[in-house]
Amino acid sequence: MTDTGHQSEKNRVLLVTGMSGAGKTLALKTLEDLHFEAVDNVPLPLLSELVRKEALPASRDHYAGLAIGIDSRSRAFSVDGLLKQLASLGDREDLAIELLFLNCNDVVLHRRYQETRRRHPLSGDNPVQVGIDLERQMLAPLQEIADMVIDTSELYNPDLRQYLDKKFGAMRDAVFTVSVMSFSYRRGLPKEADLVFDARFLRNPHYEDELRDKTGLDEDVGLFIGADPDYEEFIDRLIDLLGWLIPRYRREGKSYLDIAFGCTGGQHRSIFSAKTISNLLSEKGFAVRTTHRDIKNQDS
Repeated sequence: MTDTGHQSEKNRVLLVTGMSGAGKTLALKTLEDLHFEAVDNVPLPLLSELVRKEALPASRDHYAGLAIGIDSRSRAFSVDGLLKQLASLGDREDLAIELLFLNCNDVVLHRRYQETRRRHPLSGDNPVQVGIDLERQMLAPLQEIADMVIDTSELYNPDLRQYLDKKFGAMRDAVFTVSVMSFSYRRGLPKEADLVFDARFLRNPHYEDELRDKTGLDEDVGLFIGADPDYEEFIDRLIDLLGWLIPRYRREGKSYLDIAFGCTGGQHRSIFSAKTISNLLSEKGFAVRTTHRDIKNQDS
């Protein structure tokens, strides 16, 4: 939707929309903490006025951009109207327009509305599910063209904050950040991952009694995995590939890259692989964040 390669020269405008109950309010509060100027529930006719040149700050010190919440609650909202506004604003050379869509599955949305006892903005006197169905159908064209879709179905509030900080905090600081994660295939693929590597071909410490209850952060587990004859070549080929890919992601204007390593339990092979790659990328001068999704002890 926007030429991100020249984004730093433009005023950043992030339109936040999506399903009611998917976390848009929390997202806007988090973006405000990340030095965005956040405005929620903007009437559609006022959108162009809000982003006119004279209304935007002349200085960008401590200013990451403008985050605007606009959705089915907003006065005079229509998908066609918003699409026309996006097309018009996208022609302006001084703006970098992005559309962030927050999604969530029906079961979780229904549960959230039951817990808060709030009425869905489109349900009227009908059951909540009627409003969810109407809104999902109405917003489908926006989800289709969104620059970023975040599914909050399995995200708690701290998880969503961390996700947004990783995506937009890195952009604020103008530092290319590589996030390296380990995970368990049993608990599903991480939705945010750009690149996923399967470490299940390596020798599995789970079948060694003295290693089963340890993790890839333990030295003896690392020695066991590192002794696999395929491990060294796997790491060598992978670090060469990443060394070739990362500059190309940066050249396209990307400010972050999410790399995930998976194994069956997310405890041994994926953790040791993620730790090794993180260390090697750090040695090459990249800013690296490392997390191990499916263990409690994150110390690495």
